[in-house]
Formats: sequence, C-alpha cells, structure tokens
Amino acid sequence: MNTPILSIKNAVKRYGTVNALDGVNLDVAEGEFLTLLGPSGSGKTTLLSAIAGFIGLDEGTLALRSNDITGKPPEHRDFGMVFQGYALFPTMTVRENVGFPLKIRKRPAAEIKKRVDEALEMVQMGAFADRMPSQLSGGQQQRIALARAMSFDPQILLLDEPLSALDKKLRADLQWELKDLHQKLGVTFIYVTHDQDEALSMSDRIIILKDGAIQQEGGPNTLYDRPRNRFVADFLGKSNFIEATVTGGSGPTFHCESQGTPFDLITDEPCEQGQAISLALRPERLRLGLPGAELVPATVKQVSYLGERCQVLVVREGGEEFLVSRPTWKTDITPTPGLQVSIGWDADAPVVLAPS
Repeated sequence: MNTPILSIKNAVKRYGTVNALDGVNLDVAEGEFLTLLGPSGSGKTTLLSAIAGFIGLDEGTLALRSNDITGKPPEHRDFGMVFQGYALFPTMTVRENVGFPLKIRKRPAAEIKKRVDEALEMVQMGAFADRMPSQLSGGQQQRIALARAMSFDPQILLLDEPLSALDKKLRADLQWELKDLHQKLGVTFIYVTHDQDEALSMSDRIIILKDGAIQQEGGPNTLYDRPRNRFVADFLGKSNFIEATVTGGSGPTFHCESQGTPFDLITDEPCEQGQAISLALRPERLRLGLPGAELVPATVKQVSYLGERCQVLVVREGGEEFLVSRPTWKTDITPTPGLQVSIGWDADAPVVLAPS
C-alpha cells in the first residue's frame, strides 16, 4: 500500500471496564472501498465514530495524509457522513438539504447551486429537488443523504449501515449503485455493516472485528476462502467444522482421521503427525451422493429450498451435523428428510484454522 489516506495507530476506546476498541491498527488506501464488518458490539460503529470525530480515543492516533487529526472536531476533518436513518432536515427541501454542508462552509450561492445540481444528478434525483423529505420513499431519501454527503467533495465518505432500513430488493439495487458511484468518483469509502453478503459484494477490503479487535482483514475472496479462525469462518458465510488428527504424510498432502474416517488434506499450513487440527469446510464444497458413493454415510435431516440452491442438513453416525449447499437445477439426488446419503469433499476443500 502506498502512503495511506488515513492511518489509525493503537486505537483504544474504553467504556468502563470494556474496551470497545482494543488496540486497532489500520491503514486505509486512497480510493479504497473499505468495509468494517462484525456483529453487534464488535466495535465497528465505535471505530467509525472515532474516525468521524464524534467520540475521542483514550489511546492511539488518527492521521489524515500523515497529518494528525486525533484531536480535531468533526467539522474540521472534511469527511462526508451517511447515516442509517438518513438524518435529513424535515423542514428543508431536497435542494436545501443537499446544499446545507456548502452553506455552513459559506460557499457562494452560484457555487452552491452548481454543486447541488451535480450531486442530485449523480444520484439520479435531479427531478426531486423541490420536494420535501416526507414526500420521498426510503430509497430516495437515502440517495439524497448520499448526495448531501458528497456535495462538498469530502476526502473520505463514512457510511454507517446506510441500507439497513431498506427492503431486500431495494438494498440489492442500491448496493450496485453505491459500488458504481464509488468507481466513478474514486472517493475513499469506509462502510459499516453487519450484513456479510453486503460486505462481500461491495468491498475492496473487509475488516472483521470482534470485541473491539481486528480478527482478519483482506479482500472478500481471501477472507471467504481462507478464514484465519473459527469466528471468521462462522461469521462470514456458513462453515462446517471438523476436528481431526494428522496421522501421517508431508506437506502439502497430509493423511488425517476424524471419528474413525480417514481422509487426505492438502494445505500449506505446517502439520505434524499426531497433531490435533480444526478444519473449516464451506457447505458448497461438500458433495452429496447416494449411500457408498462418498466418504461419510449420513442421513438427511432437513432441507431448505432457496430458489437456485437448497441447503441440506445431514447427520452422520454419532450425531455430527453437516450443512451441504447444492444447486436445485437438474441434480442427480432430490434430498428429502430421512433419505440415506453420503457426503465427501476434495482434499484441498477444508481450511486449517488457527487455535482460538
């Protein structure tokens, strides 16, 4: 990464005896779409609020293009902000809402009009300039909030779960629009969400937080395909977990055993004979076959139809459950509860997890 636009060093924020941020170190690249992802209480909104200047840090620093902004108030940080609840002024028209950041910066009237028109066209809302927020749908209000945040050319745009109040289809549409807008403008986006699919589909890089600490960071495909620990594997998408013992072999191919079932494992992680290991196995990496066709005998417990795919919950002897994801179009097996099946996987399908 070249010189970051934003650099966070050893950020700590305490609330009583709880560390809402616990030594966070993070560099944000110019023009990056960075997503802060985590469950409720993970620290993602606290981190965004600290970046915005709404809360102060107990320890650590923030630097914008190498200039310390740790003690600067929000209005002097030159960041745009889009909130979950839109935060539009109900007594102002759309045009007045979008122009408000420019007005408080005492920009000339002609410049305000030009920038407002450009911002509204950017979000395809030019025809709504004279309406009141109460006359707009939720998706339209969110577009206006975005236009307002972008009207003064902020150095960074901060977005705090901006789509969470919208219905599923509208959220999906606006995800495409936001991603397209980011690519057109080249502005740095720092985006907060608890929605894993949203993070995977939109981000250049994802930061996964838990208890105020970064668990793993990287591109969407890296985090999904190579989760570092059980929390990441279980939070970002779905995973099956296998406890196994290494019985032999040498890198990258090892022989393993789990509950009496031998199998091969291909991994770059160092393993030793006799070592106990934990593996994550994505549902779509499991094969579902007729009895005897695959490695592990199992019984179908439950089936969930999802349109183009179905989720099949199977139980192996001993009670261990596995979730299998498979397409619904032209399949060789139609899974139903009680059906005897078998499951298997390729040697390179599981991922070795770091100890928790």
